[in-house]
Amino acid sequence: MFKNTLLTAWLASVSLGAGLCAAEDPSNAPPHSAAAAAASKEPGKEPAKEKAKDKEPEEKLAQSKHTATIGGQHLNYTASAGTILLRDEEDKPTASIFYIAYTRDGVEDLSRQPVTFSFNGGPGSSSVWMHLGLLGPRRVHLAEDGSALPPPYRLEDNDYSLLDETDLVFIDPVSTGYSRAIPPKDSKKFHGLREDASSVAEFIRLYVTRNGRWTSPKFIIGESYGTTRAAALSGELSQRLRMNVNGIMLVSTVLNFETLDFSAGNDLAYILYLPSYTATAWFHKKLPADLLQEPLPAVFARAESFAAGEYAAALFSGASLPEAERRKVVEQYARLTGLATHFVERANLRVPLGRFAGELLAEENRVVGRYDSRYKGYVRDRLAGRMEQDPSYEAVASAFASTFNNYVRAELKYETDLPYEVLAAVGAWNWDQTNGYVDVAQTLAGALTRNPFLKVHVSSGYYDLATPLLAARYTFNHLGVDPALSNNVTLDTYTAGHMMYLNLPDLKKSKADLARFIRSACPPNQ
Repeated sequence: MFKNTLLTAWLASVSLGAGLCAAEDPSNAPPHSAAAAAASKEPGKEPAKEKAKDKEPEEKLAQSKHTATIGGQHLNYTASAGTILLRDEEDKPTASIFYIAYTRDGVEDLSRQPVTFSFNGGPGSSSVWMHLGLLGPRRVHLAEDGSALPPPYRLEDNDYSLLDETDLVFIDPVSTGYSRAIPPKDSKKFHGLREDASSVAEFIRLYVTRNGRWTSPKFIIGESYGTTRAAALSGELSQRLRMNVNGIMLVSTVLNFETLDFSAGNDLAYILYLPSYTATAWFHKKLPADLLQEPLPAVFARAESFAAGEYAAALFSGASLPEAERRKVVEQYARLTGLATHFVERANLRVPLGRFAGELLAEENRVVGRYDSRYKGYVRDRLAGRMEQDPSYEAVASAFASTFNNYVRAELKYETDLPYEVLAAVGAWNWDQTNGYVDVAQTLAGALTRNPFLKVHVSSGYYDLATPLLAARYTFNHLGVDPALSNNVTLDTYTAGHMMYLNLPDLKKSKADLARFIRSACPPNQ
């Protein structure tokens, strides 16, 4: 959900259109027609042009009452599904932002009740994934390991929701979910790193202001590109709005895009991906027997040591690497990834993600997942040697889309005929840089420096081939903040992939880790 060059293949085109009524009806005739002129003279009627001028989108809100039992605790809450209009300096609406908020009933002092703003990534993803997978009071029913079940799909109560720790607000950025630019043809004005962060920050300001939450402990949680957005927001909120947050939770992190880019001349991504290749090969039993007998963390650590040591030195040497040393590195790389030595040799020691995913199980005519490399899927072109599709995304996409579309109407009572864009086609994203790579880690470092009370939690999965674990560690090891602030950052690892919470053991661990983090980031009197 992620870098522009990686995401494009996953996005589907979306178009919005409007029908034209028959001109024979005077009320629908072109504004300068004789019929319109005649209609304008009739009592109680206005020209169509005046009607269109006066018409403005309206905010919608549907509220409903619910109960939940989380961690053995019974609680009552209100679900609010609706839209908030963003406006420009002339008070003209520019976008309608859809959100779903869950707030606990009976809270008398909101200054003691945390509120968390959640969104996913893309760019172009709605907030449905963490909403119905991790945080919300209802979740998609999947197999215990997160694998797919046959349709029809259903929701179940989420015993591990964070609603017992914090109120929750799920935000769909412009063009995702039910959120739309006004008019829709202006959506490009929101499709960029800064533009997106600015619009989400404005939504948060409006929600906080209208609901009396300026003095509440505030948290942000983002997944994938949502972590990029969260880091950008850390600057936007604190600098433009002077709204400091207590904590930022990053799920499957990408802040420095150099860590994911396999472009020629950038060897960093090859180094940071290698341990995740090892974890994948370990899961699919493609490693030598002695390595398969070791636990995953130990095998991952072995690969990390090789990647940061001999392998990094070999890539640094380039063409000057002596042949004997090159051969040793090729053999060790093959041993740790399950790939054939001749394949590694032909790849010049540099195997990008798509090639690895297509090659590891090539003899079985299978491809491994990108979001979660535990998954494997069928291929059509057995000679392609690349990733045709991501089986880990296809396994769950329909389950989340189907259950949400039913849930929002049947349980939350929000009705609209707009399509809910789970993963919208946002086209070319404005990354706001002319040279180099997007690196919002520096924005987050600035926020930590200005607000030393800010705490950050980072969640990474061993089987995530979209935003690999070692890339997150590398980013935070190079954050460049004062050493005294290092204790403000917590990194936790999980035994699944990008959406680690789909795996039930990881969901349980995530709940415990995030609840502990929220409590630690709230003031002592909270």
